Amino acid sequence: MNELNLKGKVAVITGGAGVICSVMAKSLAAQGVKTVILDLNRESAAAVAKEIENEFKTPSIGVSASVLDKASLEAAAVEIRKAFGPVDILVNGAGGNSPAATTKVEKMEGTEDENPEDTFFGLKIEGFDRVFDLNFKGTLLPSMVFAADMVKRKSGVIINISSMNSYRPLTKIAAYSAAKAAVNNFTQWLAVHFSKTGVRVNAIAPGFLLTNQNRFLLIDEASGGLTPRGKKTT
Repeated sequence: MNELNLKGKVAVITGGAGVICSVMAKSLAAQGVKTVILDLNRESAAAVAKEIENEFKTPSIGVSASVLDKASLEAAAVEIRKAFGPVDILVNGAGGNSPAATTKVEKMEGTEDENPEDTFFGLKIEGFDRVFDLNFKGTLLPSMVFAADMVKRKSGVIINISSMNSYRPLTKIAAYSAAKAAVNNFTQWLAVHFSKTGVRVNAIAPGFLLTNQNRFLLIDEASGGLTPRGKKTT
């Protein structure tokens, strides 16, 4: 599938109202692709879809669904089929991090006065679960729902959003690192599993971008300036 035959194809972009995926959606729309902006926030999804239709004059709709709820995704799939027909492209872009799954310090000092809550031992399992679910299960479940029609039609593309952090884990963000590494592994597994069906599965690994999910790490809330960590990335 290349830019010469994308016109009229249907793409679902999960997390489509976010920084990375809204740009990806617009790039697809520029090639004549009908885009479905799938996001938990229907208003945000609809706003991006409207921007796309105004700018590129290609059909786009905003659809609300939770990537952690299979029934919600299945309901969205019905809505999408009625509007555009079967899906050709799935971009699994929903993801993010959480302060509850982030250590306050980069490295332990091992001193007696060190607060364990600032280290690995202070990570909240519910935060870890949330981050892992959002990034990994939030890739798994949409693939289950939207790839079914692709396999039947023996044609389709799945693009998962991983992270450069999956290859070399950054300090502080243990859950996010592990989750994105799991996305890589799943991508390779599913690519082999679908290898005879005509459905391709790939992943891309972006580097640093300022998003709503990592803003707390990179921007100081009080001053509005870069945190020490933010300065390291510039």
